[in-house]
Amino acid sequence: MTAPALSIHGLAKSFNKPVIAGLDMEIAAGQLYALLGPNGAGKTTTLRMVTGLTRPDAGSIRIFGIDALADPIPAKAITAWLPDEPMLYDKLTPSEYLAFVAGLWRMNPANAADEAERLLHWLDLWDERDTRCEGFSRGMKQKVALAGALIHDPQLLILDEPLTGLDANMARAVKDALRAQVDAGKTVIVTTHILEVAERMADRIGIIAGGKLLIEGSLTELREHAGNEGGTLEDIFIRLTSGA
Repeated sequence: MTAPALSIHGLAKSFNKPVIAGLDMEIAAGQLYALLGPNGAGKTTTLRMVTGLTRPDAGSIRIFGIDALADPIPAKAITAWLPDEPMLYDKLTPSEYLAFVAGLWRMNPANAADEAERLLHWLDLWDERDTRCEGFSRGMKQKVALAGALIHDPQLLILDEPLTGLDANMARAVKDALRAQVDAGKTVIVTTHILEVAERMADRIGIIAGGKLLIEGSLTELREHAGNEGGTLEDIFIRLTSGA
């Protein structure tokens, strides 16, 4: 039996006041999971704890069965994190940036070069491979950052608001890239305030508020729970989080 891509139990974190309060969540492998919630619900804090950027006060995190708190290096080796703001070295070109990231992962240089070429073609960045990133649009930077996240072939890809600030063409390219990862058997977790995107793309959806998971399931299951078979995700979201 395949271990869940992500298993969280009793996760807690406070910054002067509780932000995450006993969060339990389990995400199966091979799906696109949308984590939704109002501002301040704890989405980004949760994901930062999963990726090892923030230490939880309590609880457990397992990534494909690996204890991410007790054994963080192998957990991080199969995980990629893409924050809401692309973080690049602007003086580097896409080719240089991917070579740099591959070096951090200690990839074989020849294999890294082949994978970089594949990603640059796939994300329509090949013609800009030797152009410094400083002149790129936000969408172009987002695609370079996505290539950097994928260079070491992670099994779990976590993205915080990946479509913010992108025009329609760039947003479509990123969404297609994420769906292709899931189709290849990888697991993708995204946060987004664009509920229509989650409604169309996600295999499963989790809604959190006040640091706790309110509901989780497919869109059909969320509708059944809300007693609104024809309702939109926005309808369900507002009903569950009003006053949160």
